[in-house]
Amino acid sequence: MAAAAPPPPPTAAAELNMDLTTTYPLFTRIRLATKPDVPVIHKMIHQMAVFERLTHECSATEASLSATLFTNNNPFESFTVFLIEVSTTPIPTTPTHHPKFTPIYKTLNLDLPVSDPELSSFVSSTMDDGVVVAGFVLFFPNYSTFLAKPGFYIEDLFVRECYRRKGLGKMLLSAVAKQAVAMGYGRVEWVVLDWNVNAIKFYEQMGANVMQEWRVCRLTGDALQGYAASSDMWGGFSLWTM
Repeated sequence: MAAAAPPPPPTAAAELNMDLTTTYPLFTRIRLATKPDVPVIHKMIHQMAVFERLTHECSATEASLSATLFTNNNPFESFTVFLIEVSTTPIPTTPTHHPKFTPIYKTLNLDLPVSDPELSSFVSSTMDDGVVVAGFVLFFPNYSTFLAKPGFYIEDLFVRECYRRKGLGKMLLSAVAKQAVAMGYGRVEWVVLDWNVNAIKFYEQMGANVMQEWRVCRLTGDALQGYAASSDMWGGFSLWTM
């Protein structure tokens, strides 16, 4: 009697794919702001004032911003605003744009989706479907006598709360730095509140020199008016050497 055939070898168990990470793409665009963007810029300025605990100093209105921010069509020669816009679907490439700046597109892969409770209040003026404004940076030229070169001074950098800690602020700063380098400028400068330790740490990590030995000096309101009225009493003193 023939021996029984040996049992078949056990079937190898299929390996489980443990890499089941799901990512959520966030499509971004940095573009030059224009006058139709004033309403969302104004909203973000107010939110920034709330964050910085300076609402008592914020008197900007949509009308005053319209009258002062976009008085010419020469970005980088005067006040300039970059907006960073986001969408959960690909953002259409802008067919026309300002000859001095090409919009920057980038896709981020997030671990969690973003819940934007103010979605309808920050719809892009471009009217691209699903595109909302997430932040802005406002900057303008200054000049360094030591370098004998112009530079950019950043007046405001702001990202709306639900989009923070996702790299959008770094993207805005990088866009300004890239523009400065392209124009042969010597540096980019800004100030930071001394209690904003997260921002200070972020700026130091990116290579910025947080200059502890300098202080911001400001004349505004009644002090400005009063000093202007009394300036004839002063001689030829230099503010920097007196």
